[in-house]
Amino acid sequence: MSVNATVPGPSAGLDFDMLAVEDVSRHFGRRRALSHISFQASRGTILGLLGPNGAGKSTMLALLGTLLRPTSGVIRYGARAHADSSPALRAAIGVLGHDLFLYPELTALENLAFFAALCGVAEPGGAATSALERAGLADRANDPVSSFSRGMRQRVALERALIHVPRLALLDEPFTGLDDASTAALVARLRSLRDAGAIVILATHDLDLAEGLLDHAVFLRDGRMVESLARPEALRATYRTVMTRGRA
Repeated sequence: MSVNATVPGPSAGLDFDMLAVEDVSRHFGRRRALSHISFQASRGTILGLLGPNGAGKSTMLALLGTLLRPTSGVIRYGARAHADSSPALRAAIGVLGHDLFLYPELTALENLAFFAALCGVAEPGGAATSALERAGLADRANDPVSSFSRGMRQRVALERALIHVPRLALLDEPFTGLDDASTAALVARLRSLRDAGAIVILATHDLDLAEGLLDHAVFLRDGRMVESLARPEALRATYRTVMTRGRA
């Protein structure tokens, strides 16, 4: 899985240098999935959303990806507010979720070329070929995705999320199904995205893999932000301390 990738900025989307979450809450009926969350991330930043199951991490990613609207509060993409979301804003966002959104009957190359064309990428075939080279799957380009392991599908799905060179990359458990070599390559790839100016927001349970990777960490518990730390160290011990705070 090669990491020779650059991110000059969104290929067809709205550009922005700052993501700001301002007092955001999201309710589903009487259930409060998120309550009064605030944080910021600037270009060239990897921010981690950390917390147990049910903490609200996936809901936060859905809000950032404009898939949900806040019940209250504002999300700003530079000067553009979430309420003003448009195709241009969404074109600047790439999302990797639990559902990989790949067509199993199509080859890896066909999948990525399709999504590249859907996103308005120039020369989608060439973009797909380059993406598979970055994923270390160029030799499997013409094989159907149904024949791939979970880790291989995960790598293709990551390239799908990044095929249009988004400014904001939202990744939900991106290390799922990856072996050690692919995990190390993914970490290097995320760092290269950051170095090239992307804003990367990832939710993960794997604190060992996140160790040393995050520029900022937002700790969520029961839909509330319990801590926000810049460049957290000793992440597992910090997580344990934060998550037990106020619970005697």
